[in-house]
Amino acid sequence: MTTVLHRAAHWHRPLMLFVSTMAVLAVVCAVGLAADPRVLTGVPIWLKPLKFSLSFVVYGATLAWMLSLLPRRSRVAEWAGTVVVAVGLVEMTVIVGQVLRGRTSHYNESTPFDAALWQLMGAAIMVLFAAHLVIGIVLVRQPLADRVARCAVGFGLGLTLLGMLVAVPMVLPGQAPDVEGIAGAHSVGVPDGGPGLPLLGWSTTGGDLRIGHFVGLHALQAMPILALLLHRWADRLDERTRLRLLAVAGVAYGVFTVLLTWQALRGQPLLGPDALTLAALAVLLVATATAAGATLARRRRPDLALVA
Repeated sequence: MTTVLHRAAHWHRPLMLFVSTMAVLAVVCAVGLAADPRVLTGVPIWLKPLKFSLSFVVYGATLAWMLSLLPRRSRVAEWAGTVVVAVGLVEMTVIVGQVLRGRTSHYNESTPFDAALWQLMGAAIMVLFAAHLVIGIVLVRQPLADRVARCAVGFGLGLTLLGMLVAVPMVLPGQAPDVEGIAGAHSVGVPDGGPGLPLLGWSTTGGDLRIGHFVGLHALQAMPILALLLHRWADRLDERTRLRLLAVAGVAYGVFTVLLTWQALRGQPLLGPDALTLAALAVLLVATATAAGATLARRRRPDLALVA
C-alpha cells in the first residue's frame, strides 16, 4: 500500500497535492455538518462543499492516473492538469467562502459581490472544460500500450465532457426561477431546496438536472473500472471483443446520461418516471443487451485468435 501511495504521489504533483487538500477539506466539511446547525436552500449548509470536495478528490486522482499512462511526457497535458487545479481552487474558495458568509454560491446574483462570485465560478468552469478537453485530446492522440485501456480512457474523458455539457440548462434564461436575485436552478418544475433523496439531495418532487450531470461526470471512473473487469476475463475474451464491449457500454452510458437529463427537463423526479421515459429506458436496455450479446456471440478465444 505504501508503494502504491508513493507512486500515486508522483503521477501529477499539482493534481495529487490538490487531491490531498480536497480530502482534508472534506473532513473539515464533515465536521461542519455535525457542528454547524445552519440550513441553506433546505439542506445543511456544509453539504455542498462536502460533495464538491469529495467530487474533486475522485476527479483529480483519476485525471492524474490517466496522465501517468502517457508513454511519453506531454507538457501541454501537464499544464492543462495544473489549470484544472487552479480552477478547482477558485471554485472551492468561492463555495467555502460563501458558506462562511451564510450565503449560497450558485445562481446567486442578489448583490453585486455575490453576482461577481457567481460569474467567476461560471468562467472557471468554462476554463476547466477547455483544460479537460486538451487532456482528452493528448491522451487519445498518444497511443497507449494497452488498446483496451486507451479506449476506456477515451470514453471516460469524452463522456465526462458530456456530463459537463448537460449541466448547461441549469443556467439558461428559461431555468431562472421567479425569485429576485437568483439566476438559474437545478430543479425543474419545483423550487430548489424542496424534498430530496438522502445525502444526494436530488429532488423527489420534480426534475433535477444534477442527476445526468453526476452520472456523466463519473464515466471518468466507470469506464476504466469496466475495462479492468473485462481484463479479469482476458482468458475468455480476445482484445477485439473487449474493445467492442467497451464501445457498446460507452455509447449506452452516453445515451443514459442524455435520457436522465431529458427526464429532468420534463419535470420528472428520478424515481417517478412516466411511461414515455420508461419506454425509452427499455429500448436502451434492449439495444444494449442485444449489441453486447451479438459481440459475445462473435467472440474468439484468445488462443484461437493467436493461431489465426
